[in-house]
Amino acid sequence: MTYQRRWTPWLFAAPGLVWLVVFNLWPAVNTLVLAFTNAKPLGGGRFTGPANFERALNDDQLATALLNSVVYMLVCLPVLTLLPLLLAVLVEKKLPGITFFRTTFYTPVVASAVVVALIWEWLLEDRGLINGFAQWLGVLAEPLPFLTDRWLLLFSAISLTIWKGLGYYMVIYLSALGNVRRELHEAAAVDGAGPARRFWSITVPGVRNTMLLVSVLIAVSALRVFSELYVLSDGTGGPGGQDMSVVMLIQMYSRGFSGHLGYASMLSLVLFVVTVGPMLLLLRLNRKGA
Repeated sequence: MTYQRRWTPWLFAAPGLVWLVVFNLWPAVNTLVLAFTNAKPLGGGRFTGPANFERALNDDQLATALLNSVVYMLVCLPVLTLLPLLLAVLVEKKLPGITFFRTTFYTPVVASAVVVALIWEWLLEDRGLINGFAQWLGVLAEPLPFLTDRWLLLFSAISLTIWKGLGYYMVIYLSALGNVRRELHEAAAVDGAGPARRFWSITVPGVRNTMLLVSVLIAVSALRVFSELYVLSDGTGGPGGQDMSVVMLIQMYSRGFSGHLGYASMLSLVLFVVTVGPMLLLLRLNRKGA
C-alpha cells in the first residue's frame, strides 16, 4: 500500500511530464542541435559549426526583420500597457449597460486572428471601406497605400494588434483592480485628490505587478508577431519583403522540400535571445522600482 501511495503522484503527473518532454523540451534541444547543421526537411544534414551564425551577421533580411519586430514592440508596449488599464477603470464602474461595453471590448479577443486580419485587409485595401469613404468625403484625392507602403503596412498591423489585444488585457486589469482597496480612493477624494491624481497615486501602484505581467506578455507577443503581418501582406512580407517579422523569416526558410532547417533553427535561437532580453529588462526595472 505504501509503495502504491509513493507512486500515485507520479502517475498523475506523468501525462503532463510526457507532454512537456515531447512537445517542449525535445523540440528546444533539437532546434539547438540543428542550428549548427545545414539540415534540410528531407535530410539530416551535416555539422557546419558557426556557419549559420556567420551568415546571420551578414543577412540584411534578418536585420530588417529585427527592426520591424523591435518597432512593433516599442509601439505596442506602452499603448497596450496603459490603454487597457484606462478601459478597465471605466468599465469597472457599475453603470446601466456597462456589461454591453465589457462584451464589446472583449469580442475581438475571441475572434480568430486570421479572420480579423482578413477583415482589416478588406477595410484597408485601395478600394476598401476606409479609402473609399475618405475619397467620398473629399478628404483624400487618391487612396492611401496602407497595404503596399512599408511603414503604413507595419503600423496598420500594429493597430490591428492593439485593437485585438485591448479586451484581453482589460480583463486582466479588471481582476487586479478588485484588489485595490476602495478606502484609499475615498480617503484621497476627501483630501481633495482628483480622478487623475487618484489614478496615478493609487490605481497604478496597486496594479504594479499586473502591469509588469502585462508588459512581459505584450513584449513577447510583439516580438513573435506573425498572423497580422502575414495576412495583411498576403504572405509576401510587404514591398520587397521589408515588413517581415522574424517569425515570418523563420517560416520562409523552413518551408518546402528545399528549406534550410539549419538556418531557420539558428533564427529561432536569435528570436529566443531577443525575446528574453526585454523580459529580463522589465523584471530588473520592476525590482529596482520596488
